[in-house]
Amino acid sequence: MLYAILKAIHVSAVALSGIGFFARGLGMLMDARWVSTRIAHTAPQLVDTMLLVSAVALAWTVRVSPLAAPWLGAKIVGLVAYVGLGLVALRFGRSRAVRGAAWIVALLLFGFIVSVAISKDPRGWFAR
Repeated sequence: MLYAILKAIHVSAVALSGIGFFARGLGMLMDARWVSTRIAHTAPQLVDTMLLVSAVALAWTVRVSPLAAPWLGAKIVGLVAYVGLGLVALRFGRSRAVRGAAWIVALLLFGFIVSVAISKDPRGWFAR
């Protein structure tokens, strides 16, 4: 029962995080004013905190370690790269082209991370 609840929270947070990143990237590319509002900066932090806490709780509940489960290690490495690309896309990219390219690659990486989670294979969609 606890596992099912934690997984539902985690999957929901993944969806909210992905949708939020997509929307913020689109807003950034379109110079939308809402992207610089307080809620646009605070909501992703809340969602990502929920995502991280639920991930740790799930790993703890099923007693899985990134060292023992290569797919989990691949998700963590992918997550670090995704965060880095997200920072370039939404904050540190010096031009719209750099920001846009980082946003697109980050979205592709997000999809890859989800494919790793679904397949439980570190190769994700490349396993086919």
